Amino acid sequence: MPRSGAVSEDGSCTNGASTSRRSDRFLRGLETASRVTFVSHVHPDPDSLGSMLGLSFLVEYCLAKPTRITQDGPIGRAENRAMVDLLNIELLPVEKISWHESEAVVMVDSQPNTGRHNLDATCPLYAVIDHHDTPGDLEGIPFVDIRRKVGSTCSLVTRYFIEQEIPLPKRIATALMYGIETEVSGYPREAAPLDDAAMQFLYPLADKDVLAQIRNARLPESYYGSMLQALQNAFVYGRLMLCWINEMEQAEHAAEVCDFMTRFEQVDWVLVGGVCKNRMILSARTVSPGAKAGDVLRRVVGSLGRAGGHDRRAGGFIPLTSTAPSAIDDVQGDIRRRILKALGVEESRGRRLVPLREMLQNLQT
Repeated sequence: MPRSGAVSEDGSCTNGASTSRRSDRFLRGLETASRVTFVSHVHPDPDSLGSMLGLSFLVEYCLAKPTRITQDGPIGRAENRAMVDLLNIELLPVEKISWHESEAVVMVDSQPNTGRHNLDATCPLYAVIDHHDTPGDLEGIPFVDIRRKVGSTCSLVTRYFIEQEIPLPKRIATALMYGIETEVSGYPREAAPLDDAAMQFLYPLADKDVLAQIRNARLPESYYGSMLQALQNAFVYGRLMLCWINEMEQAEHAAEVCDFMTRFEQVDWVLVGGVCKNRMILSARTVSPGAKAGDVLRRVVGSLGRAGGHDRRAGGFIPLTSTAPSAIDDVQGDIRRRILKALGVEESRGRRLVPLREMLQNLQT
């Protein structure tokens, strides 16, 4: 079947006539569906959660159809859990869902067959709405809206609300605003005019107190354990820092550590690798404009696993055949050699961010 979408001049992927509004086309294709179910990537983040919640409300308001929002894997990051709890987002585990031929499934903030899903192959996928520069299998998808230069999927969803001119409840506005904020708040910002316009539209409608509670969510003990391991196993190679966490309770800790380490003034790139269950979870950040971090991490991971992302942020994983210390050392060594080569950094012995002597002195005191 021919691909239904076409790439536009702004790097977006659309279908249908360019003269009609995307939100109209999206809703029109759902008119015969008995129900609409929303799915995203594993370990859903604020952008995916806000996008699913927003589109769910849009469909219920405009088409009066029942909807379901799914959760693919656990939500570990404290802020993400707080978002779900404080905004009362009802999530159904994707592995417990039965698909019906008459329903429509909408994938947001991700793309099919990228290795970041636990979806049944029989899932009746109707639409893909995303902003990632990640090559997914879009063959035969009736509705595709992928805008790779936009910083957040929640910005696309907000645009749908602006086009439809319908009232936006405070709860929905708060979810969308936090989703955008988490995606474009880094430096340098990965944002487009559409993101800024969406934020300006949402700001007066959002609940500022709830946003403050989400941003300052209480942290679990495991967060500090992962941070300590990362500090003890952080190595600097020129303008690159590598951090290793040999055991993480939550996959999201890799990204949390990476966000923190990126502020180190002497490096432009940070790559964190942490072991969670039977996977090496990878998170990369860079402050270099035009760095294409997603492409870099995909080259580093290669056939070992899956990876993707944006210009300055990326993530991925490598399945581990063994979690024995020697096996983990081998994977870490392979990743180190690959990232040094990808960034053109001379192969050398990295210096510890925190000297071993200082660590031993701290333990003695």
